[in-house]
Parts: sequence; C-alpha cells; structure tokens
Amino acid sequence: MPAEAAMPAGAPDADASLPAGARTYSVPLYDLGARQGLPLRGVDGYNGVDFGLRADERVVRARLLMDYTYSPALLPELSHIKVQINGDVANSIALPKETAGTPQQRAVDLPVPALREFNRLDLQLIGHYTLSCEDPVHSSLWANVGPRSALELSVVPVDLPNDLALLPVPFFDPRDGRPLELPVVMPGAPGAGRLEAAGIVSSWLGALAGYRGASFPVSLDALPAHGHAVVLARQGDALPALQLPALSGPTLAIVANPNDAHGKLLLVLGRDDAEIRQAATALALGHQTLSGPTAAITRLVAPEARQPYDAPNWLRRDRPTQFGELLPASQLTVYGHRPAPVNLNLRLPPGLFGWRSDGVPIDLRYRYSPRPGAHQSVLEVTAGDQLVQSVSLRSERREETFSRVFGMPLSESRATVQVPTYMLPPLAALQFRYIYEYAKLGECQNSIVDNIMSAIDPGSTIDISGLPQYAPMPDLRAYADAGFPFTRMADLSETAVILPDQPGPADYAAYLGLLGAMGESTGYPGVGVTVGQAAQADSLRGKDLLVLASGDNQPLLKRWHGDLPRGFDGSRGFGISDWLSRTLDWRGDDPRDRRASAHARVASTSSGATGVLAGMESPLSSGRSVVVVSGSNADGLAAAVRAVRANRNNVDKIEGSLAVVHGAEVSSLANEQSYYVGSLPTWLAVQWFFANHPLLLVLAVLLSATVIAVLVYLSLRARAQRRLGS
Repeated sequence: MPAEAAMPAGAPDADASLPAGARTYSVPLYDLGARQGLPLRGVDGYNGVDFGLRADERVVRARLLMDYTYSPALLPELSHIKVQINGDVANSIALPKETAGTPQQRAVDLPVPALREFNRLDLQLIGHYTLSCEDPVHSSLWANVGPRSALELSVVPVDLPNDLALLPVPFFDPRDGRPLELPVVMPGAPGAGRLEAAGIVSSWLGALAGYRGASFPVSLDALPAHGHAVVLARQGDALPALQLPALSGPTLAIVANPNDAHGKLLLVLGRDDAEIRQAATALALGHQTLSGPTAAITRLVAPEARQPYDAPNWLRRDRPTQFGELLPASQLTVYGHRPAPVNLNLRLPPGLFGWRSDGVPIDLRYRYSPRPGAHQSVLEVTAGDQLVQSVSLRSERREETFSRVFGMPLSESRATVQVPTYMLPPLAALQFRYIYEYAKLGECQNSIVDNIMSAIDPGSTIDISGLPQYAPMPDLRAYADAGFPFTRMADLSETAVILPDQPGPADYAAYLGLLGAMGESTGYPGVGVTVGQAAQADSLRGKDLLVLASGDNQPLLKRWHGDLPRGFDGSRGFGISDWLSRTLDWRGDDPRDRRASAHARVASTSSGATGVLAGMESPLSSGRSVVVVSGSNADGLAAAVRAVRANRNNVDKIEGSLAVVHGAEVSSLANEQSYYVGSLPTWLAVQWFFANHPLLLVLAVLLSATVIAVLVYLSLRARAQRRLGS
C-alpha cells in the first residue's frame, strides 16, 4: 500500500512562496479509494475521487501529482485530459504524440478558492483517434492515471476552541482520509484500570477511523513536541508544563498542548484508575452530549449488555440487511455506457456455516436505462473478483412489449442471487457491474448520448440470518480480518489482554493498536475489556485471552509451551520439521515449495526483528481461545501489529494457527484446527459429525442393523413360543 508522504508537523516547506509555518503532505489516490488508479475510456471518459480537508488546517496550495500514460493513437490536436475540482475546470493537460505510450509525471495546480470541506476531483478524457468517422468506444481511446498519483496539500494550522462539543475533532477528523496516528500519554506506571481506559479510548478512535487504520504511540513521561494527543492521568500525576485541574470525580477536558500552540490535549482524568476508566467509557459512549472545555462525569449509566455477533459494523443476524444501511443511494448509482462498478464492502461475522446450504441470498433490485434494439447487456455480480451470477438486462423493445401486456415498466427489475459462503470471508467485497453492449450501426452512424443511468436499489437485501455460526479454530485469518473471537462480543466483555511482565511503551502501543483494530472491525468501543498479567491468568477463566510478548517478558509462553502450535518456540525462533512439508495443501499451489522457502527464511532471520502470531484453545477453559501476538523484540512486536492492521492489503495473508512476520513478509506455517466456536442445530450437528467421521457412520449403521435384527429375532421368537404354547 503506498504510504503517505508528509513532512514533520511544523517543518517549513522548501517553497519560499508558502507562508511561514506551512507544511506539505501528499495522499496517494490509492488511499482515497482509487486502488487501481483512475482509468479513462472512450471519447468522453470520466473518473474521480472524493477527499476532505481537516478542520484544523487551511490549505494554501493544492496540487495533483499525476503519474499517467495515454494511448499512442490519440490525436494531440483534438485530445486532452481535463482536470476538474468540484465541477470547476482546474486545468487541461495536452497529450502530445512524442510522449504517448510512456509513463509521464506532471504537477497540476488546483484552485484553492474552489476547495470545500468535502471535495470531488474528476478527470475527463476528451479523446479522438481519427479526423473522420470514429467509433466512440474504440479500444484505442484510453488513458490511465496510476494509483501512485497523489494529492499534495500545503497547509497552515487553524486554531480551534477548547470545546468538547467538537469531538472527535481534532483528534480524529472524518474529513481526513489518512491513517490516524495519535500519541497517548500515561504518566507514571499505569495500572490495569488506566490501561483498560486507554483501550476503551483507542477502540473508540479505531471505530471512528475505520478503513484508515489507527496507531497510538505511547509515552510515559512527556507530552508530544507537536500536534494532538490523549492524556490519561490521575490527580497528582506530573507532566512537564501541564497543570492538571482539581478533580471531584471522572473528568474530561480539552487544553492546549504546552509544546505546540496549535495542538490540543484530550485529558481523561480521575482521582484513581477506576475513575479514569469511567471517564473513558463516558467519552466513548456519550461524547455527543459533552460541551465546553471541561466536563465532570457525575453519572454513568451502564450500557445494555451486548449479544454475540451484534457488532454494529457486521451484517445483521436477526434480519436481512438493506444495502441502504451500508451505502448512501448516491453511491449505488452510476452513469455512462461503461459505468464504474457499484462496490459494496461487507463485514461478516466469522464462522458462517454454509455446509449443505444454497449460500447467502441477495434480494437484488436494480434499475437501468433500457437500450434500443436487441442486445446482450448484463448486470454482473462478483464477490472478491469471482463471478457469482450474470443477470440479463432486457432491451427497450422487450420493455415496451412487457408494458403493453402487463401495464407496468420492466426496467425496475428484481433477481435472487445466491452467494456461496466460501466467497464471503469476514472482509468481503461485492461488485455490481453494468456491462452494456454497444450497438454499432455502421460507418459514420455511431454516436453516444450519455444519458444512461444504472442503479442498485437501496432496498436490496443480503440475508445471513438463516446460517448458523460454527467456526473451526484457531483461525488467525479471522483474527486479523475481524478480531475474532474477541469481537464476538462487540464490547469485548469476554476478552482479557495479558500484557508482558514489566511492559514498556512499545508493549502498550501494541496493545492499543490491536484494540483500535478491533474497534475498526466492530464499530463499537471495547468498554468491557479486561487487562491483566501472567500472574492473574488463572482468575480470567471463561475469557478469550490476547497474550502479548516482546522478547522473553511473557511467562505464559513458557508455561503453555506444550499447548502452542508445533514450531512455535517463544520469541527465540522456529524449528523446521518435515511435518510442515507433509501437511496437506490447505493454502494453494505448490505448498511444499512455498513452505520450504518460508522455513529457510524464518530460520535465517528469526534472530532479528521477527513477529509471531499463534492461536490455540485456552488451557484454562475448554472452547475458549488464546491468540499470541509476540516479537523477538519490541520492533518484532510492532511488525506483528502492523501485519494485523494491514492484513486486508497483504498478498500473503495471516492465516492458520501460526504465522511469522518479518518486515513486510508474512509466512503462515501451520493450520492445526482442533476446536470450534459457535453451535449447530442438533440434526445438522449430527450430520456434520458423521460427514467428518464416515467410519463411525458405517459402524453406527452396522450396530443399528444388528440391534434391530436382534430385536426382531427376539420378537419373532417370543411370538413363536406363544403360538407353540397355545
């Protein structure tokens, strides 16, 4: 994933034309949703992205840094790319013959007065390949703007008032599409209550950050030199240049950062750790009711108990979910003869059990502008680039016939689509692509009137309520994608995090980063999370355990070494055995070749900064899970956390029961699934058991037949004896 390129906050830009204090950063189009760049096709090809501007920044210069290529067939006298911002033309890029077909770079200035809080950047290809009659959808009419193209913004800070009513701004700004990085300050030696409070805040911010991702570097003794931060402190805690207010109970406040006149500090305060936790819970669940620079929490009503699998971000389990609940109607509508697909990103609870089912039903309602004449236009439904179903779109002539016969239009149509459950991982993407056949009428008779609209009705539904939850475990893919099994309860009320003995800032940052990722998955703050250490592990029976380690500072890894997946050796390295190469192919093609290279790499690098993830059934409670996130050192632990946060974008996914992270590489080494989370209806459970144990099924049939035969024999014998006796 292309990284955001930004200068440190407060660093002056090298361009002398910018005002003092300005800083410049760039956001790749990839991060703005253009994962494949912006392809432009046809005589009038459109494409674009949306972006927002932070409330605490004022833009003084904006540029589009374009990395683009265009067709050698385009006529330079008639062809160009038009750059538009919020509908206004910002620039026109000529397409000379000399540079056609080769990658080009260009910086295009965007008009600052045209920028608003939320903006639309559009590119339009005006393309022609001949001076005579031309085919408006000819294959030579193309230009590609790459995903590494970036929006470069030069900004100066804007002072915001110290007002809790602005929350979550400026600590998180929904208009900012970049990953969130927010320092967390916990002076002294934070106890379990304060760490739980920090986890609540980080999961709340992670839920707000969503697809952007969030990280939380931790400091124990100093405020950040610049920018914003969250401070969790007790009465009497000392921080340089920061005077904490007198407290009468849990308190929330916003103050200026003493080290940065434009930075803000969000203070989460209490007279003890329990009150800090109450303040954090009030922040996460009720920040909408706060106002002013300071708020004392006088009463906190406990939230209603959550139910399993009821995370707000996940598809509903009690009823069908409407598409309109997932996307606004504007994003379900596309335009043109070659419209972009309608993309529907889904979060599903892991462990949907689709065995012997037809899959997940979609009640698809769709509309389109009917085309004249007979044609082969279709609506193609795909899941993760795999074709699910193609729905034929009827022509204008057939619609007129239908309307005359039945007295109703046909262009608002409906279809039932069954999506196999194997196509729907916890992070799934459905695409609905309208493919219109272009009817060529002959020489100089082809033209395009851009009046085609296509839409997926917001009333369309997807329904997972009929499928049970039954997940084979351990499953690191489910953990990396959805935080499962911890997120089974959205408030993490059945989760305990076991920190290392003598943890440091890197361990705390890893914990907060993982809690932020869980909040991203569920969309709900982890107000029920429990934090402990190895000495308290036995008191946490009945909970799923997230165990963190950096180096040799986690006693549970030694205590539970025999329960961990084979090949895991704490933080010191990994054994290489023939067992892994003999394992059945569960990942893909040529598993032995892949595993052999991965094993050699692990063996040669495990003495460096290596991250490890392992899953197993809890030694303390049957049916409960343990996930270990560890590293050979603090850098290795940080690498493991980054891999979890970036799993959706990694080519090599975290999966199975054991995975190793070295740099940007992820190697999954084992898949030892030994237990299940969830339940099945009784009859389905019996069928599933015998389907996995066919020999027992044969023995059961033979035993049943034997018992029946014996009973029949005894019955007939008794009957015969009665007849003889009579």
